[in-house]
Amino acid sequence: MTSKKISIITPSYNQGNYIEETILSVLNQKYPNLEYIVIDGGSTDNTLSILKKYKNKIRWISEKDNGQADAINKGFKMSSGEIVGYLCSDDKYESGTLKIVDSEFNDESVKIITGDYYIINEDGKKIKSIVPSYKKIFWKIKSIYGYLFANYTNQPSTFWRKDLFNEYGYFDTSLRYEFDYDWWIKVISKYGIKFVYKKLSCFRIHSKSKSGSEFNRSFTEEYNVIKKYSKNKLFLLIKKLNNILVVLIYKFFRLI
Repeated sequence: MTSKKISIITPSYNQGNYIEETILSVLNQKYPNLEYIVIDGGSTDNTLSILKKYKNKIRWISEKDNGQADAINKGFKMSSGEIVGYLCSDDKYESGTLKIVDSEFNDESVKIITGDYYIINEDGKKIKSIVPSYKKIFWKIKSIYGYLFANYTNQPSTFWRKDLFNEYGYFDTSLRYEFDYDWWIKVISKYGIKFVYKKLSCFRIHSKSKSGSEFNRSFTEEYNVIKKYSKNKLFLLIKKLNNILVVLIYKFFRLI
């Protein structure tokens, strides 16, 4: 069976400490039908020298953008793969991820998948965390409310069919943190999601990442997104209390 074309987009801005590891995690997949595009926002560190190093193996541009969602949208519009996903410039894939992704989409009814993941620190060390296990509990809940409550998709372990953009458009560039979550809610509400019980990626938390330094603002935006899709006041109250609890855990115990 011919491998489906997979397009991976990496948005980048001043992540020279990590981006080469990200690039290699994609190229070392040895996937035979890969399109890899890096959209850099005009980095001023050593990012461009790294991108030039791999110019024969990746497509890349470097120019100012209007935020991460805008950069990712640029990449998706440039891409031509049947299956797409995006990998931030400080995260990385596990070995064999794209072959797993290819096989999961052999079922034509599957529109979007999400897989398991590791959390790593700035040195690449795996962090013991309760969060992945907690979110996987909600994989068993078929209602969209399970997704609205727990946001159980892990971004670098999530892939979907590109033709969904024809139906839903691209990411909302007015959102800073939850543009992908907002878009995935629309897709999952109609098509559901397939869960892959394998570690597909490593999600990095560090002091300069949005997830590591701005989690409070992220939760606030997440809550505002959820209000677009649910008017159930009791559910929204429970969700708000849950977010407050999670923020406290992040802030005082650093259980990422």
